[in-house]
Amino acid sequence: MRKIILLALISCVPALSAQEAVKIAVHGHRGSRGTVPENTIPAFEAALLAEADVLEMDMGVTKDNVIVISHEPNIVPERCLGPDGNKLQKPVPIRSLTLAELKKYDCGSLVNPKFTRQLPVPGERIPTLAEVFAMVKASGYEAAAKVEFNIETKIFPAEPELTPSPTDFARLVADVVKKNGLEKRTIVQSFDVRTLKEIKRLAPAIRTSQLTYEELVDIVPALKSAKADIWSPNYKWVTRESINEAHAAGIQVAPWTINTKKEWDAAIAAGVDAIITDYPEALVEYLKSKKLR
Repeated sequence: MRKIILLALISCVPALSAQEAVKIAVHGHRGSRGTVPENTIPAFEAALLAEADVLEMDMGVTKDNVIVISHEPNIVPERCLGPDGNKLQKPVPIRSLTLAELKKYDCGSLVNPKFTRQLPVPGERIPTLAEVFAMVKASGYEAAAKVEFNIETKIFPAEPELTPSPTDFARLVADVVKKNGLEKRTIVQSFDVRTLKEIKRLAPAIRTSQLTYEELVDIVPALKSAKADIWSPNYKWVTRESINEAHAAGIQVAPWTINTKKEWDAAIAAGVDAIITDYPEALVEYLKSKKLR
């Protein structure tokens, strides 16, 4: 696989014609992280309003085995305030807290300085996966009836105390998805292939997506071995060649996390099936302007 970074593609791959154009799915990364504190209910509502095709989010597990939505395995001072409303002095492992204890933390008042358009939602709590599903079903938004869910098992082989075992994590996730009847609208993604294989065993109707960070030689055989439906690489390592190889094996490609028009154009030219972005509203409008929605 040639080491040609995604950004170079824009100069060497022609744009798709109107006849060749296909719809590219928009995944709202952690909801709409560019505009609302990540992985909160308001962030997912913003993505729904933007007509995102997929709500992307991360999962942790509480002490009492409830699936909750958080990118980090800890409640971190950069994202949340303590139960007393004051700044946290150190991270608090989610796995050390019951759901009731977790719900005392304010994870909406602090904005991420990396995202200048992000607005706070004071008092917002970390949601459960079930609460996200319930919000979507009850929302009445036009996109809610068909929106999909791309949910990541955040698991750390070197720090097993931070999560359940891969088998137990997958079982807890599958149980929530099945209870809500959303197997066909759910993708489980992970860097950890163990949870993906277990999800396939427990709930074959749930699609799986293998996350990768750097270029991997012969990635397609690995994806096929894991029975992955989707490959989700760091966008810098995507090439048209690698995407063609994945497509030939029946595997879709959804790179992360792409936030500028230049990068979107490169991904489109490379032939991606989906784009994971912090700005779903902007990407939806951009794709509409390109007649790709």
